[in-house]
Amino acid sequence: MEEKKLIGFIENVLKNIPSDWLKLTTHRLDIYNEDLAKTEFLNEFEGLYKNNNSKIEALSKLPTAFDYIRLGHPLSSVLEWTVAQLNGLKPESVISFASRTIPVLAVLRKNFIDNKNTQINYSGELPGFFDFETIRRVYGYDFEVNQIKSPDHISDFNGSTIFISQKDEINTFELHPKIDFLISLQPPLGSLLLANNEQHEGYVSEIQHVRRRETIAMTPQNSFYALQKLVDSSFSLKKNSQVQSDKTSVVNSIHKITATNSNVQLGSCGLSIQYAIMMGLIDNALKNYPGKDIKIIVPPNCYGGTNDQARRVAACVKNVEVLDLPVDGGNNMVKSVDQVLTKVAQEGGIPFIIAEIPTNPRVEVPDLEDLRTVLSKPRKTALNKIAIEPVFILDQTFCPNVQFLSKDGILASIKTISYVSGSKFPSGGKCTAGYCVANEKAEFLMPVIAKHLQLCDNEATDLQIKILAEQLPSMNQRIADAYKNTCEFVSYIEEKLPTAKINFVSEALAKEGFTPSVFSLDLPTKGNTEAEKETYKRALNQKLINMMITQIPDESKYCVSYGQLKGCYWTIPATSTQGTTKEADKDYIARVSVSPNLDLEHHKKVFSEFIDQL
Repeated sequence: MEEKKLIGFIENVLKNIPSDWLKLTTHRLDIYNEDLAKTEFLNEFEGLYKNNNSKIEALSKLPTAFDYIRLGHPLSSVLEWTVAQLNGLKPESVISFASRTIPVLAVLRKNFIDNKNTQINYSGELPGFFDFETIRRVYGYDFEVNQIKSPDHISDFNGSTIFISQKDEINTFELHPKIDFLISLQPPLGSLLLANNEQHEGYVSEIQHVRRRETIAMTPQNSFYALQKLVDSSFSLKKNSQVQSDKTSVVNSIHKITATNSNVQLGSCGLSIQYAIMMGLIDNALKNYPGKDIKIIVPPNCYGGTNDQARRVAACVKNVEVLDLPVDGGNNMVKSVDQVLTKVAQEGGIPFIIAEIPTNPRVEVPDLEDLRTVLSKPRKTALNKIAIEPVFILDQTFCPNVQFLSKDGILASIKTISYVSGSKFPSGGKCTAGYCVANEKAEFLMPVIAKHLQLCDNEATDLQIKILAEQLPSMNQRIADAYKNTCEFVSYIEEKLPTAKINFVSEALAKEGFTPSVFSLDLPTKGNTEAEKETYKRALNQKLINMMITQIPDESKYCVSYGQLKGCYWTIPATSTQGTTKEADKDYIARVSVSPNLDLEHHKKVFSEFIDQL
């Protein structure tokens, strides 16, 4: 009876879901308590269930569920909650993935860190991207694999037992007592991981963090389909006949925008792409330079996902180490690159450099001629042998229109791979899919990057590709329009509050093609000590943001995002993008992202009111 009631309630929810649940990568940013994100959403959703209230008005009032769809969203949370209810589990014990292999990697990573054994069991034939040999050799995980007829044939094991299920049913699962983690493959939607025993609750946050850093939750549209399948077993997903033409359109757009002809890889998000680049380059290095140390060189204050992911890889793969590259806030990127590459060369290491241009959050662009010089400079090892050339991995999310990788581009002589987070300008905030390309000198690396994108089952979904096909052709014009609005807003702030320090590109850089629509704002402060000044400035930052998002709720959002089709996004990088960065490297300044379509006069008016209160 209870199951029938639950299924009926979910069926009504699906009929009444707010359109934002399907269309936004970030939902209800005006009701977002980070510490309570998922629990708050589910507690209120469960209250609606108890009251049998599935009206759209009630659903629309629910607060944010997690943050972005990498970490979770309303529909993935509802799917997980429903599956948990039907299987007698706590909601946090069910975790959805867009990928079908990453949940396996998540358990393997946790057990690697804890020095615990893992056995993987499956029946039938697994998809070809389950490449266990490469997972052992490149990712550093050790485990045993057993092909069995059914869960009844699982042997006793001292460690964690994974069972990969390929049955289509999504409402009830065979949670055999010997299964610690059941991973249900749901092609083409993704997968569900069920932690079967309470003693595995310690795994939940670690598994969710893998989802946050190396893939995404099952997408809103696919979670919707999974829920439809759950309430109606006869539901079947219609294939998108346009996917090939959409993909061709996307690839053509990216080639045109980047002035490259390389293979294009499309991932489920920017970090999915970055992970494939990272593991692909490590794979290549292990084959071509066996025994050599690999050095991943990363700015310590760059985007937290990049920073964290690099360190997570280094924690699991032998001979991989992360080195800091100070690039921002008074540090010179060119000088830092020269110093760190000289050090790595002396040690005979393999250098991979990850950098954002412009930098985040201070929007700085290095002298590109000098950067090219230090990246291409011949170096010697301590034994006077020729050092291994670096691979430059460029995150150009802030300026995806700059043709760094063209045949005549500034980085043509350096092995360079460029990637862009698709949740920003490429999709206008409509999906998270990202992409990467290479210049001619690095094009030979693209097949191994593609291999690891496929191994992680992290390729963009058909719907994500469709959205990119719709949005990419207008991207450069949107960038130009957003830059124009940003310039006007920056000029207004400079005029009204000349004591504020604004980090934005110069006119000279804009003429070179650097036209970001983001700037950072260091507000004037006061106090007798540095600590007092910092405390005052942080409070002032928050006051400004609160005024903007409360007085212009339809446009101003408290969010890390960038490149949206409409509105203005505000954040404090130290509390969002730099969440995993060392405290000393965090930047507690306001970062503002302006779109091509917003009521700029209203934003000026609120800013003027803010100044009046200083």
